[in-house]
Amino acid sequence: MANQKGITIVGAGPAGLTCAIVLAQAGKRVIVREWHADIGHRFHDDFQGLENWTGSMDALEELASTGITTGFAHHGMNEGVVFDSQAKPHRVHGERPLFYLLRRGAGEGTLDRALLDQAIGAGVEVCFNDRVTLTSGEMVLAGGPRRADIIAVGEIFDTDMEDGAWLAFGSELAPKGYAYLLVHEGRGTVASCMFSGFRDQAEHLAATLAFFERHAGLRMQNPRPFGGFGNIRLPRTALQGGYPVIGEHAGFQDALAGFGLRYAIRSGRLAAESLINGTSYADAWQQELRPGLRTGVVNRFLFNAAGRRGMDFLIRQLGRAQTPSLLARAYGPSLPKRLLFPMARHRFRGQMNDPSCNHQNCDCVWCQHGEQGTISMATQW
Repeated sequence: MANQKGITIVGAGPAGLTCAIVLAQAGKRVIVREWHADIGHRFHDDFQGLENWTGSMDALEELASTGITTGFAHHGMNEGVVFDSQAKPHRVHGERPLFYLLRRGAGEGTLDRALLDQAIGAGVEVCFNDRVTLTSGEMVLAGGPRRADIIAVGEIFDTDMEDGAWLAFGSELAPKGYAYLLVHEGRGTVASCMFSGFRDQAEHLAATLAFFERHAGLRMQNPRPFGGFGNIRLPRTALQGGYPVIGEHAGFQDALAGFGLRYAIRSGRLAAESLINGTSYADAWQQELRPGLRTGVVNRFLFNAAGRRGMDFLIRQLGRAQTPSLLARAYGPSLPKRLLFPMARHRFRGQMNDPSCNHQNCDCVWCQHGEQGTISMATQW
């Protein structure tokens, strides 16, 4: 049961607001405390993808089952193009959407704004410019990423291009990561999503723009720069001082591609249910989320080891069948992946740390913006 002061959630990202909505719908008094002036402070109206292959349930159906309404602009993407190492395009497709295209940030129609509006409509009290430095009472910690294991740097733009989604790999474009181009109804996002080489982000972005101009017909009008970062880790309990830790604050994010929205929503729901029912949050996330997180670590290990020929082979396979089913198998737990996990986990942290950035005289996304956003509480659990 909540105390008279209600349940406090630290952070107004998707994980925190999902948790608040579920609690409020169960009749709990909820206060969300966000130390920035508005929601979506890390995003700039850029396109992102809500992946649709890590669960048997469609992503939008999963949102509905959690109690989240789809009051945000979204579009199901059933096909796209992946380029191999020779820049040869391969069409990927599915009967159901590969992912749902949506926008992030504080603007109308974004996921962040829709979650905030639903939380307020459910009776949640949201306090901005309110930095939490001490924990007390019943709390859930959802303060966002603590460090950058992955960064994205790119451009948001207007365009007369046809709608589409394009993906490319290569160390010159995005070290240990990928580059992407998303266009829908006259607006687009292009970015290099890199797991290393942060200090050289400008060079990687320039190579990405040149690649998509040459191979996808990229045409930008009114380009605006943007950047973002993410935190990936495998927590032991996802509890800090006995408080549930959710979303990227816990490091819940796919180690292969950096997809974290479904993990944010799932962890927010699990934390809320643990408070409503008086059950163990640690047990809940370990049962529901840990298998996928571990598979992501193995996938990251295999990705780093594949080389160009291995990646080209995988890209060809994606284009020959229903892509969502192949991705679902790739993200599904299996005996070989369970056997590989100890080795992959051993190498995981070394793979994530970026030796190119020592946080001195560096203008990468993390050095410019990330460290300002760290929550001022103990960071071990």
